[in-house]
Amino acid sequence: MKSMRQSTLETLGLGTILDIFQSGRQPVREPEMVEVVFGAAGHRGAMVISGGNGIVGSGKAMQIGSRLLPYDVPIVTLDLPNSPDGLRQQYNGLRQSFGEKRAADIMANIVQMSYDGANLPAALNRFNPRFVLEAIPEILSLKRAHYDILRKAFPNIEIRSVTSGFPASELGVGILHPSFPHQINKIWEVVESKPSAVTQLIWAMGLIPLPVGDYWSFILDVLFCGITLAATRYHHIANMPFFKLDKFIRRLVGPNPLRAHDAIGPGASFLTWSCLRHLSEKYGDLFSPTEELVRRKNSGESWYSSNRPVIDWSLDDEAEFQAWILGPLVQMTSLLLRENRAHLAIMNAIGELCAQFNKGVVAMVRNMGADKAAAIVNAYHKLHPAAATGCWFPEVFARMDGADWQQLYVNAEHNGQVGVITISREALNWDVIHELNRAVDWLKAEGIHRVILTGDFHLSTQMVGADITEFYPALNSEQSGFQVARLWSECARRFHTDFEVSVGFVGGKRCLGGMLELLAHCHYLISVESAQLGLPEVTLPVVPGMEGCHWLFRKSDAANWHKVTGLLFTGKAVRAPDGIGWLLDYAGPMDEAIKIVWDITTGAKGLPKRAIIGEPLSIPLDTYSLPSTGNPLIIACRKAIADCIRGSTAVPLSQALEVQAKHSAGFMTSAHCRSGAVGSNWKKVMEV
Repeated sequence: MKSMRQSTLETLGLGTILDIFQSGRQPVREPEMVEVVFGAAGHRGAMVISGGNGIVGSGKAMQIGSRLLPYDVPIVTLDLPNSPDGLRQQYNGLRQSFGEKRAADIMANIVQMSYDGANLPAALNRFNPRFVLEAIPEILSLKRAHYDILRKAFPNIEIRSVTSGFPASELGVGILHPSFPHQINKIWEVVESKPSAVTQLIWAMGLIPLPVGDYWSFILDVLFCGITLAATRYHHIANMPFFKLDKFIRRLVGPNPLRAHDAIGPGASFLTWSCLRHLSEKYGDLFSPTEELVRRKNSGESWYSSNRPVIDWSLDDEAEFQAWILGPLVQMTSLLLRENRAHLAIMNAIGELCAQFNKGVVAMVRNMGADKAAAIVNAYHKLHPAAATGCWFPEVFARMDGADWQQLYVNAEHNGQVGVITISREALNWDVIHELNRAVDWLKAEGIHRVILTGDFHLSTQMVGADITEFYPALNSEQSGFQVARLWSECARRFHTDFEVSVGFVGGKRCLGGMLELLAHCHYLISVESAQLGLPEVTLPVVPGMEGCHWLFRKSDAANWHKVTGLLFTGKAVRAPDGIGWLLDYAGPMDEAIKIVWDITTGAKGLPKRAIIGEPLSIPLDTYSLPSTGNPLIIACRKAIADCIRGSTAVPLSQALEVQAKHSAGFMTSAHCRSGAVGSNWKKVMEV
């Protein structure tokens, strides 16, 4: 087998994506991993969450407890008798997610126990604990003593810490560091000597474990605490209020770090200060906490004041602001790269999925280029000379031409006959499009004529369409919108024109918008039966720009055209089984769907191929009834979509791409689009 770069799934000990399709099954399944970790049915041991009343422990009790409920694995929480009951505070969210009955069942499977911090309750023995998730306060001596009493009572027990900053080498246990919010965020940074059954169980449960190196603080904390530190340093020199500073940071890179601290709660400032203090002791002044952080870690006060001044605060020097914010971020990224803290795609994903950056820091630096990255750090050092005394490694950016740098979101593998292209980002952007084109070029150069296009079974658990931040330039420039629609569609067309056989596979919970349009260009489209598929563009409102207004009609018979219009005009998704025959070619259980994909791609056996109609079509839109709506934006977008359908189906396939791109771009500049979700989001982010 050859690949452009290592798949991130391999870092979990789960093989390659090609292995999955060749074997016809997922590498591990949830029931078998539950048995490995907790024992056989009828003799299952418990999962213990120590510090279970805290914000992390109670959140993870909800998240993991809901998944382990079908397997009769008891969840036991341990905490001090005077600790606040965080579990009950989680119940309303649990009920909203699962309904009254299932929420009650999940809570009934959680056993709350108190202890004095030094002696385990005798009743714990009855539950035969097999795995402990430790979420007690960030005091190293306290954690070590806790592990000692657990191991003394249960010598073979598996222990993982949720610590925010201590290395595994200091703790003496492996680490599962979860992202906030703890009851719903699926990301866990994992530190262990080799992939374990616990980590593979987390993956099998649909969560996202990310192996990282064993260093002080983790990638998420370096980035999140780092951007917070940069904000407080700029506040110190510019006296800009924190709420306004957050707005400029969001416009520049994506997150609102100070608002995020308030959302997490008073303890967030302490954790940020603690991480930065440890990092500064190890790496120097780049990470030294500011006086503002020191004060708030003691007081716990919020960053945003309820008394915001009416006066506007402008940004007098954009270049200086970027140096203060981007400079330390780029320098910290050089440290993460120098220490090889994670697979580059994983390092990049943590910035996006957890720290809420528009682009991960690796992609951000890649798009800058090595020279610009070095220049912005040098500008920062002129403003803050103390940061120049250590941990700046510009030489790591010299390797940007390598596939691990160039293919952060898209990978390709092949066995000499069949290729697999995987997308690890949930939303399409220009980076994904460029990487898709490089992956197609690579497979063609390798002589591969049969290809599977799918998610990566790891970082991307769903495909949600296009990243709407890529539409911002199109709101003011029809040419920019036309470039997006035309070039993204040309990339999608390659899966129809450049391979003898192409099979799109939907393996996650949903495939929407541009992602669905992309996969629909494959000769075959296969899905797991649990997936939802749809074109929600009308609700934004925008006109689909990757040929959804004509391609789906050309690939289905006239009897099903009303179903296509239903997708386009209502924005409502359909269940995968309801899309068979007009949107999909097959939908079934995961392993069966995987086998079907492999059989079609290899030519072992196939399904009838739905041909694409190249001649002009006449779609009887006036005969299709639609649910009424009083929303003027949806009414206007429906009209624009109808015009696009008529225009792009009335011409041959060879002309349809450009016709649709013009319609999509034209609506982007309209007042209706600017008044909808895309325009509103642009205004909130960009007009500060």
